[in-house]
Amino acid sequence: MLFNSLSYLLFLPLVFIVYWSVNNRSLKLQNFLLLIASYFFYACWDWRFLFLLIFSTALDYFTGLQMFNAKNHKNKKFWFWLSIIINLGFLGVFKYYNFFVSSFENMLSNFGLHSDFWTLQLILPVGISFYTFHGLSYVIDIYNNRIKPERNIVDYSLFVSFFPLLVAGPIERATHLLPQIKKKRHFDYNKAMDGFYQILWGLFKKIVIADSCAAYANDIFDNYQSMNSASLILGAIYFSFQIYGDFSGYSDIALGTSKLLGIDLLRNFNFPYFSRDIAEFWRRWHISLSSWFRDYLYIPLGGSKGGIQPKVRNTFIIFLVSGFWHGANWTFIIWGLLNAIYFLPLLLTNRNRKNIDIVAKGKYFPTLKEFANIIFTFSLTTFAWIFFRSKTVTQAFVYIKNIFAFNFKGGIEYLSIDRFSVELVFILLLFLVFEWFSREREHPFFGKAKDFWALIVILMVIVFGVYSDASEFIYFQF
Repeated sequence: MLFNSLSYLLFLPLVFIVYWSVNNRSLKLQNFLLLIASYFFYACWDWRFLFLLIFSTALDYFTGLQMFNAKNHKNKKFWFWLSIIINLGFLGVFKYYNFFVSSFENMLSNFGLHSDFWTLQLILPVGISFYTFHGLSYVIDIYNNRIKPERNIVDYSLFVSFFPLLVAGPIERATHLLPQIKKKRHFDYNKAMDGFYQILWGLFKKIVIADSCAAYANDIFDNYQSMNSASLILGAIYFSFQIYGDFSGYSDIALGTSKLLGIDLLRNFNFPYFSRDIAEFWRRWHISLSSWFRDYLYIPLGGSKGGIQPKVRNTFIIFLVSGFWHGANWTFIIWGLLNAIYFLPLLLTNRNRKNIDIVAKGKYFPTLKEFANIIFTFSLTTFAWIFFRSKTVTQAFVYIKNIFAFNFKGGIEYLSIDRFSVELVFILLLFLVFEWFSREREHPFFGKAKDFWALIVILMVIVFGVYSDASEFIYFQF
């Protein structure tokens, strides 16, 4: 069930009405209804994988209790590693098995050796990377005595399976979400309206921005060998806006939906394309994943303590693992490696935490230096996105080679065809203006004119939605 589909448009109001109608009766009933709705939402993708989700939930619930009740550290450690190995084992089989097999076969073929290993014809369960990380953080926190295990199976299951975040995050923590699940919730009109506005902005990002850019980005990447340099640059820029509109749009809809239900989720995006360096970008892009790797991998490895060598090692590990988390393809690993290289100069000069606050806070415009830094950071990010978007490493390198062939003959080809490409450029510029002036908030609907702008956005979503098919969000594949 897609957030941008008619079925979700029917599903959400129904859940909203039933959910709040039992609010005064029982918190347990309210949570149970949310859990059933979440399982139904997930089963709409493929009901068979619902059993995998339930098994993963039961595994971490049970091992959490066993760790807490363990009589000695050895016993506690056994249950901890049992959960970690099984969780990562499922993730490895479904997501990475074929990648390792094919990579190993290619390596052997380079030495003139032939192999014929089995590959598995498996469908990647939607959201497995996200709900697996929910469970892992819960188990790790119990093991490190940060939290006590949740004894109510319904409440814990809802923490893992809460439908707004189930298939593409944000990656929640038990310390943040579970207390809200266990606390009685009262309907808040202002919070619900704020959630509605955030859902609307998320739909705008997805349908008007991401899906429109996708039409051009897909064509350009699919025909990269015949495109001139100008068109290839434009294709990379279109994909930058596509993936941002797509993923941050999903996150906005998830956060807005949760607000309708009286629950606050972790913010996942904070205007990353206004970042002044790559370190700031990663504090603003997919925040829940970046902070997860920081807390559960980077810091346990030693973080920034010690000399230069451990810092560099830990940084490269984090970015390479982040790239591998996104997909079983060398393109994602190179994308992660590129970002580590971008980050390295900031780390070595201790400037990785220079830009903490929002750019030009309280001002209408940035300084020339800030503007130049934003453009430079966006350019670096867009260059790295070429690897992220390409199907193979070879395609990415040829794409880049053709850009640097400096063939601008004929101008930008995709602006000269009758496919509303000029209008899309105007919409992207307008989108940036809206984002800029709302960068200190979560969405641009504020002040006296918010309802007027909301009406304009609703009309645009309807018009663009009519002329485009509801497409899956990019991060569903991760």
